[in-house]
Amino acid sequence: MAITLLRAASPGLSDAVARDAAAGQHVSLHCSYLPNNNSKKKKRRWILCSLKYACLGVDPGPGEIGRTSPVYSSLTVTPAGEAVISSEQKVYDVVLKQAALLKRQLRPQPQAIPVIPKELELPRNGLKQAYDRCGEICEEYAKTFYLGTLLMTEERRRAIWAIYVWCRRTDELVDGPNASHITPSALDRWEKRLDDLFAGRPYDMLDAALSDTISKFPIDIQPFRDMIEGMRSDLRKTRYKNFDELYMYCYYVAGTVGLMSVPVMGIAPESKATTESVYSAALALGIANQLTNILRDVGEDARRGRIYLPQDELAEAGLSDEDIFNGVVTNKWRSFMKRQIKRARMFFEEAERGVTELSQASRWPVWASLLLYRQILDEIEANDYNNFTKRAYVGKAKKLLALPVAYGRSLLMPCSLRNSQK
Repeated sequence: MAITLLRAASPGLSDAVARDAAAGQHVSLHCSYLPNNNSKKKKRRWILCSLKYACLGVDPGPGEIGRTSPVYSSLTVTPAGEAVISSEQKVYDVVLKQAALLKRQLRPQPQAIPVIPKELELPRNGLKQAYDRCGEICEEYAKTFYLGTLLMTEERRRAIWAIYVWCRRTDELVDGPNASHITPSALDRWEKRLDDLFAGRPYDMLDAALSDTISKFPIDIQPFRDMIEGMRSDLRKTRYKNFDELYMYCYYVAGTVGLMSVPVMGIAPESKATTESVYSAALALGIANQLTNILRDVGEDARRGRIYLPQDELAEAGLSDEDIFNGVVTNKWRSFMKRQIKRARMFFEEAERGVTELSQASRWPVWASLLLYRQILDEIEANDYNNFTKRAYVGKAKKLLALPVAYGRSLLMPCSLRNSQK
């Protein structure tokens, strides 16, 4: 019997439990169907219980009836029967903090002594040159996304470029040409440099652009630190025993980008959605994109000795690390991949609802990114799930066709507003 993830059937109940937990009340683990057979023959394993995802697709064993079950807790149950806080809940705590920062910024504030940011030591027009260089880098490495940003206001456009460049530079530390020389101490120095940047002491021109950006938008340092932590994970970890571990990694290296970007993108004034739900959708897009990266790059990662797939789910599918390294597409592999692609699409679906809540001028690049990345999953399927020797990619023609589609969707009214009018 295998248990995978599905969106909770009763999100209202999930919210209530979250409130109880925040108030310090006892919250018990509740799942109406968990294996209770104590037979030693059955392998004990981890079960993920989540506020937002329930036990999906309980694959029935002999004499069992398949069913789904809402889960009202955010706990991971260890093989020893101990309940620990899941990665999803840890990340949601960060989401709540980011949303609170943005809401404070949007709320009318009493008059206070203005805070004068420290002057950046740049030559005349230096800041403009810094932002222009960020734009050039964005255009070079993310052409479709860059085109979408041109519809944004100048201030928001430049801020998004600055965030993109910092994230790219951070990623290059462990995935770039000098990655083999990067040590944990190098990442420690990069984090110290981040602290200086947030304190208004940029190290170089590109840092200066981001330092200026954070002085204009309610951007918190936590997602940036968490991204660096994701880079540390890449230095010390090459396997993930379950999806709970993989979820945290995906948050570190990609979900953080969504949390950095929401304060810059802005929320549509007519939106009826909560700030927390918009942040959660941005997080979901980052998770979906990273899961897609992982599924696209299975063969490439294996050649580097890395497997970014849940070990317990591989075992359930009758697969092992050796199967990944051998790189042979079998029916077991196809079945496993279908399950992984289904999960990634669930995160894309969650992200879709949040994109419509963003400021209209900010939606186009996000829609373009979402549509193009989701098509990579289609290409993996078209390659008959051979992601060992074939790299799934979206061709230039499909990319161009996606732009007007993304633009059309960016014009739709917020999903929350449409629902309120029904």
